[in-house]
Amino acid sequence: MIRSMTGYGRAEALIDGRNILVEIRSVNHRYFEFSSRVPRSYGFLESRLKNYLQGKLSRGKVDVNVSIQTVEGTTASVQVNQELAASYVQALRTLQEPLRLTDDLSLSTISRFSDIFTVTKETEDEETIWSDVLQAAEQASDRFVQMREAEGSKMKEDLEERLGFILRAVEKVEERSPKTVEEYRAKLYRKISEVLGNTQIDEQRILTEAAIYAEKIAVAEETVRLRSHIDQFRAIMEQAGPVGRKLDFLIQEFNREANTIGSKAQDIEIARVVVDIKSEIEKIREQIQNIE
Repeated sequence: MIRSMTGYGRAEALIDGRNILVEIRSVNHRYFEFSSRVPRSYGFLESRLKNYLQGKLSRGKVDVNVSIQTVEGTTASVQVNQELAASYVQALRTLQEPLRLTDDLSLSTISRFSDIFTVTKETEDEETIWSDVLQAAEQASDRFVQMREAEGSKMKEDLEERLGFILRAVEKVEERSPKTVEEYRAKLYRKISEVLGNTQIDEQRILTEAAIYAEKIAVAEETVRLRSHIDQFRAIMEQAGPVGRKLDFLIQEFNREANTIGSKAQDIEIARVVVDIKSEIEKIREQIQNIE
């Protein structure tokens, strides 16, 4: 089953008093590229999330966003520097008489001096945090993968239609190619007749020239290989695991055969068919750039 490199998954869960939100999104990229946004105090999660997702994905630019909010209990304690607070009070009151101010000092006034408070976050166990985040990450990644697979299924349908178009075009080339030889032989016969008039025409020479022409424009090998490439392409799409690079390599072979047919077949009808084939090949090439 082919998978798109574009996807999105989100999961939110309340675990051990923490509201944990994990979002995973990705776009196409030649290799696996990871970036994340996690709360500063949980920086250790970045490498763990990268290793976890790298085990599930092989290609794509992946971005992960993690939000952790404590909704039950507290994970921090607050200490007050009473000596510093007293110093603030004394300093303010020294301004009272010289400036003839009213002494309206209150608790709310002192609380504005944030440096008298020291907030100490209680140590949290990394393994416990990771275990909790992993639960949400697994849910998000499941939805993320499901979306990539759904997109991949649509892409496969589109690719199958384009492969079918190319196959029908190849059939037109195979049907038309022998006719071009016969047309060339007839054209050659007419021209020689015009030049020689009633003189006897060397039929063997005409057959020889036609045979040389037929050899020159023969595209049977190319059409056979193109058919084989189509079969290979379909087989690769059924393989498990990443197939994007394989398809990308194979589509280059498609283009090579089409170019050869176009250069060898000296016929306007075949040339038009080759243009259509190359157009579909380019559309396939663009499509598979987003396949994992």
